[in-house]
Amino acid sequence: MTDIVTRFAPSPTGHLHLGHAHSALFGWRTAREAGGRFLLRIEDIDPKRCRPEFERDLMEDLAWLGLTWETPVRRQSDHLDDHRAALGRLRDLGVVYPCFCTRKDIAAEIARAGHAPHGPDGPLYPGTCRHLDDSLRQARMEEGAAYALRLDVAKARGITGPLRWHDRARGWQEATPEILGDVVLARKDTPTSYHLAVTVDDHLQGVTLVTRGEDLFFATHVHRLLQALLRVEPPEYHHHALLTNERGERLAKRDQAKSLRSLRDVGLEPSAVRALAGFPNDL
Repeated sequence: MTDIVTRFAPSPTGHLHLGHAHSALFGWRTAREAGGRFLLRIEDIDPKRCRPEFERDLMEDLAWLGLTWETPVRRQSDHLDDHRAALGRLRDLGVVYPCFCTRKDIAAEIARAGHAPHGPDGPLYPGTCRHLDDSLRQARMEEGAAYALRLDVAKARGITGPLRWHDRARGWQEATPEILGDVVLARKDTPTSYHLAVTVDDHLQGVTLVTRGEDLFFATHVHRLLQALLRVEPPEYHHHALLTNERGERLAKRDQAKSLRSLRDVGLEPSAVRALAGFPNDL
């Protein structure tokens, strides 16, 4: 039987809150109960928002909660060559294209069309640059234009055929990556995006069970497609429920959700914070 390997993969863009604690404890407990391994990964591919002091603080907060993890910790920014190599394989398959649209361009195109397919997060990218002539693409890149590299989902699906993935809570799922449209895989000056980096890193780290919030459920459809294109074995998934505030809204850094650090500062013990995160008496 394959050993269970789970992971918690925060971005150091702010302090951890109770929702992060719930997710970390969920993965840690799942690995512990199965006699498996728990990993910590730092997802720091956004240099404008990620800060070393937040990385230091999140490790301190997790240790204060009582969590332990294997070392060394993988930092995505230290392994960009892995992501570049994966992107190169996708480009060789012909399923990546440059997109020169700004957010304003995309919004204007959607408005002109009067209707746009919608995904779980709103209107999808309308495919404006998908069929640009290759010579025009090359000329614009040589001119120094900013661009994103998008996944041509329809072409990719033609290569892989039908796919499915397994979620422990919801069972087998038919992969429908088109629900997120042609997602961004990289940008001119950034060799990877969340979708590509997480797919590559989970494979290279040998993660067998991805435990994460149900807000990422739809992203898994795209990740399954990338796994098939890159010919890597898919892990199993378990998308857990999210902690919410008194208004029923999920906790988020941008909403200044109460941080673990602030709970520590007012004198709460780790056991009390674990209980608030949904894991009483868990250590």
